[in-house]
This record gives sequence, C-alpha cells and structure tokens, in this order.
Amino acid sequence: MNAQHLFAKAADQPFLTPQDRIIQAYIEHHDNDLILSTSFGADSAVLLHMATRILPRIPVVFVNTGYLFEATLEYAEALTKQLDLNLHTYHPLRSSEKQEAIHGRRWEGDESAKASYNLENKVEPMNRAVKELGATGWLSGLRRGQSERRKNLDYTEEQGRLVKYYPILDMTSKDIYYYKKEHGLPDHPLTAEGYTSIGDWHSSAPGWQRAECGLHDSSVAPRINANNNFVI
Repeated sequence: MNAQHLFAKAADQPFLTPQDRIIQAYIEHHDNDLILSTSFGADSAVLLHMATRILPRIPVVFVNTGYLFEATLEYAEALTKQLDLNLHTYHPLRSSEKQEAIHGRRWEGDESAKASYNLENKVEPMNRAVKELGATGWLSGLRRGQSERRKNLDYTEEQGRLVKYYPILDMTSKDIYYYKKEHGLPDHPLTAEGYTSIGDWHSSAPGWQRAECGLHDSSVAPRINANNNFVI
C-alpha cells in the first residue's frame, strides 16, 4: 500500500472537519501540486474562503466555458478581489461561435452531443489546467446534497496520479448559509432570483437543480493515466 493510498484512507475518515481535509491534502501535495477548482456558483465562496485562509496562494482554476452568465463573471471578479485569489482562468480552445457553426447547440441534443459539449468546454480546459499547473491533488466543492450521484461520493477519489478531495462534502445548505453569514461572504447575484444551481446560462434556471455539471459527470468525466493525461 503506497503513501498516497494510506493518505486517501486517512482523509476518508468521517470525523475530520473540512479544514482538516484541506490541511491533509496540503501535507500530501503541497502548494505547487495542489489546485482548487471553482465555478463561482451559488456555494463556491465557502470553499474558496476556507481553502485560501489555510493556503493563501493555492492555484484556483476557473473554467470559463463561454456560456456563463454575466452575473457569474461579475461575481468571480468580486470574490477574486475580496479573497485575493491566485486565479487561473481557462477557456475552450474554440470559441462558442465556432463550435455552434460546426456542431449547432449541442446542449440541446442527445446524450452523445451533450457529452461532446461538456468534454470540449469543461473537461478539456480542466485537463490543460491540471497538466500546466503540474497538479497531483485537486480540491473540489462537491456536496452530497447537490445531486443523487453525489450522495454516494467518498471524501477522496483517486484517478491515476491525481487525487480529488471533497472537503465540504458533508456540509448542508444550512451549513453553507451560516458559514457565508459568519464570514461576510457575498451571495451570487442570481440566488436572489431563485437560482440554486448556477452554471451555463442554457442549463440553469430558477428553482431547478442540475443533475450534474458535466465536469464531474461519470459519463463524461475522464480518468487519469500514469502520465497525468485525461482518457475518456
């Protein structure tokens, strides 16, 4: 049993706090190998604040699909300034206009078309971030209460050489609310309009919870081979 596997087992203990999980991830991967991803969605401020209070210069990866709400981009700018984030923004290799000219509105198509859309606009940019930043550890703000699939997640998930950590997995919506209130963290502007799940404009609506965002969907999300490359 290697050291990474031993660590993953330790991080899976349910008695650890979210802060404990962040610290343990840092012990294993250190600043230069550990990244934090964010969508600047409804709950994103919590893990961003929590992680950067412990690791102020952790690279924060933001995938701008080209289909985000203007309110999300404004929220990203405000939180980046408030929390002094070490932000790394990644975009798809092709513009949204070029994609639509060739493929049409894939998010309205069948499951294969949607998977292709998510792969190009979410998975591939994240792949580049992992490779360019040399990451071996990835902090993500997934929570059990966000979807049926996420209810069954472990606190860590190994994908080849990459280990994904979910420090706030057990936090409830109530926990999120009170954490933001205690630390003076702003709400995403669209939450006032009834949005609880905020991603691309074409797949978000007031009062509607997305099944999966596409980046972490097991039908699309890649596995990592020994060379830290994504394979589908």
